[in-house]
Amino acid sequence: GMRPNTLVLGFYDDCLPKDKLIESSLSATESSDPLNPSQDFEQPALYRFAYLRGSSDRHDYGEFGDGKVLGPQEYVSIISDAMKMLKNVVLARYFNDFDRAQVLLPSSLAKRVVYVDVWPVNLLRPDSCSYVDTCSLFLLQLACILNMVKAWRKATLRLFLCVEVGRSVKGSQAKLGQLLKDLRIKAEVHPVPWDQVVALHWQRQGGLGKNQGSQSPDSTTDEVEARAIEEESEDDYVNSFPSNATRVSDDYLAAVNKLILDQASPPPAVRFLYLPRPPADTRRYATYLHQLDLLTQDLGPTLLIHGVTPVITTDL
Repeated sequence: GMRPNTLVLGFYDDCLPKDKLIESSLSATESSDPLNPSQDFEQPALYRFAYLRGSSDRHDYGEFGDGKVLGPQEYVSIISDAMKMLKNVVLARYFNDFDRAQVLLPSSLAKRVVYVDVWPVNLLRPDSCSYVDTCSLFLLQLACILNMVKAWRKATLRLFLCVEVGRSVKGSQAKLGQLLKDLRIKAEVHPVPWDQVVALHWQRQGGLGKNQGSQSPDSTTDEVEARAIEEESEDDYVNSFPSNATRVSDDYLAAVNKLILDQASPPPAVRFLYLPRPPADTRRYATYLHQLDLLTQDLGPTLLIHGVTPVITTDL
C-alpha cells in the first residue's frame, strides 16, 4: 500500500479557517434529498473534525488568547520534526479566500485563462538559485499533478526564472526549458530580473567579512554553493535556512513579496513557493515564522512546499 509522506498544514496567521469538507458534504446532502432539510443535522460525527481555532466571537479561546491552540514555537516544531522524519511539508495560506466555483466553473474558464504560478527557488537564498534540487523538483511535480486534475487541465503553469545582470538569461532559460521537456511538464517560462531585490540581501550588503568574497562576479555557481554549505553546515542542505534566520531583513522580504505581486498579471488562482527549512536554533522559530509571513503577505491562495525525498527521475 501507499505510505503517507506529506504533511499539509494551514498557515499560522489570524485568518479563520474554513472546513470545505463539511461544506461540500452538506451541499451534497441537500442536493440528494431536498425534501428533507433536517437531514444535514443528522450526519454522523465520524466525518466532522473539531475546530482548532476559536470563532470570531471568542478571541479569548486558546492558550495565547488569540483563538489558537498551538503557539508559534510548537507550530514550527511540527514543521521541523516532520522534515527530520523525512516527510514533505506543505503550508497552505489564504485558501479561506479561495472560491473554487468562481475559478474553476466552465463558464469562468470560458471567459479567462486560469494561471498557476510556480517559483521553484529558495527566495531567501539568492546565492542558491538552483532549479534542480530535491525541493524544487518536488514543487514542480505537485504543480504538474494539479494541472493533470480534470478541473485544472485548462490552467496554464507559469514558471518564474529569477535572473541577475551579468548572467546568461538565454542560457538559464534554455537549461530550464530542457529540464521541463525532460520531465514532460508543459509550462511558460518567464525571466524575472531581481537585481534591485538581491541588493537588499545581507550577502550583498558588504561589511560581513567572509561573505564579501562570495559576491565576486567571477565566482562560479559551484563555488557559491560550496560557501553556503560551509557557512550553514547543517544536514548537507545547500538551501537550508539557519544562516538567514537573523540576517534577512524585513526590507528584503518586502521587496521579494512585491516582486511576486508585480508578476501577477493577470493574478493566478494559486501560487507555489519554496518553503525553506526551519533554523536549527529553536530560539529562531518565531523569526522564521515572521519571515514566512512577510514573504507571503497578501499573495492570495499560496502553497509553501518543502520536499525531502527525490520524486523525479530522467533515467528511464
